[in-house]
Amino acid sequence: MMTGAIREKTEAVMNVTPFKGWRSDSAVVGEAGLCIAPPYDVIDAELREKLCRQSEYNIVRIIKGRRESEDGETENVYTRAAATLDKLVESGALKQDKQQSIYVYAQDYAIEERDYRRTGFIGLGELAEYGGAVRPHEHTLTGPKEDRLNLMRATKSQTGQIFMLYDDPEKTIDAILTRACEQEELLSYADDEQVRHRLFAITDPGQIETIRQVMSNKTIFIADGHHRYETALNYYRETKNPAAKYCMMTFVNTHNEGLTILPTHRLIKNVADFDHNKLLSILNEHFDVARLAYNDVVEKTDKRKMMFEALKLEFDSGEHACGIYFNDGAFYVATLRDVSVMDSLAADESPSWRRLDVAILHRLILEKMLSIDEANLSAQSHVEYIKDFGPATLRAIDKIDSGKGQGLFFLNPTRAEEVEAVAQAGEKMPQKSTFFYPKIFSGLVVNKL
Repeated sequence: MMTGAIREKTEAVMNVTPFKGWRSDSAVVGEAGLCIAPPYDVIDAELREKLCRQSEYNIVRIIKGRRESEDGETENVYTRAAATLDKLVESGALKQDKQQSIYVYAQDYAIEERDYRRTGFIGLGELAEYGGAVRPHEHTLTGPKEDRLNLMRATKSQTGQIFMLYDDPEKTIDAILTRACEQEELLSYADDEQVRHRLFAITDPGQIETIRQVMSNKTIFIADGHHRYETALNYYRETKNPAAKYCMMTFVNTHNEGLTILPTHRLIKNVADFDHNKLLSILNEHFDVARLAYNDVVEKTDKRKMMFEALKLEFDSGEHACGIYFNDGAFYVATLRDVSVMDSLAADESPSWRRLDVAILHRLILEKMLSIDEANLSAQSHVEYIKDFGPATLRAIDKIDSGKGQGLFFLNPTRAEEVEAVAQAGEKMPQKSTFFYPKIFSGLVVNKL
């Protein structure tokens, strides 16, 4: 491992190293898969309790502890997390591997009856300031970073993954990962969404060195885990612990067939003097707006499907479009006539940023036409973000029907190459621009510092 200060942005080198991870020992915990959990930021109180019931060894007790009214400086959610981790180690529930390993993380899942497999590898990536080997694409908030830093201070461990993307069209590493998936599984678990999480280990020095060499000249893009990455940077600056200069990351090739990005839609609410007919009239200045009217529930379902089919056609042809729903007896598809309108609205941003569907929605429609500015978006006072998975979209439509929202804007997904282009330009996308599915789970491997 390199020593000294964190590399400056002038050095675009990604150092990846194997490590001896700590994993749940099935001889003690039973089924090791019952000990893993989704990332902390998607766990609500109900899911937390479910995971706790699932196994007394579940990692949720560390990454998302329950706060108590009597918490203070010496007894709180972070001290309890540290005590829980110590107990898992002392009891043998968490056991360190004997060999230096790079771990293979395979996720098998289905979307609309089509099967996918996303494979990546878990290794320790050297921390770097943004602008060098590592590029972000989203803004971060202070609160989550303070929370994660307090947890890291207490546990002196990395329990969750940072989801990283790299570009390898030759798929040299993917070939190694595919062979590793034919070996004995270290863990196999199907979650509530029927995503199967599987873990394998690569211990062969030659294969590890190949991975290290391929990654050494790659620029890495953070797909998910910006708060955790910046927390890891802050922890290293604070402690100067040499072990903390490297952070546990899951690396996925942008050319991996299982890499799926789903859209996140926008539900608008609390907009003063909102008039959807007036908005439609304003939209016509820049968009070709198609109205898909319905008269009953059956037709409504058909027209909703037609709207999404039309959005996909526009996506495939490189057009910029969004779907719209107001509960006025129709769905709409609005296709932008001339993307150059964004040149004046986002003059300080790169051409790649201006051509993002989500940027067009935010700047041209939400901000210019509805006066929903960045402060409103950050506070989520006027917008709810709806992930396009399972029944979430139908529930959002029901909200509009029941008067709990004023309108819905449906987006196409952001392409992986768009994420890369914006990150390469040193820019950040609007909030909730990407929804990488499925989520990278925590607790598969723990890295103690």
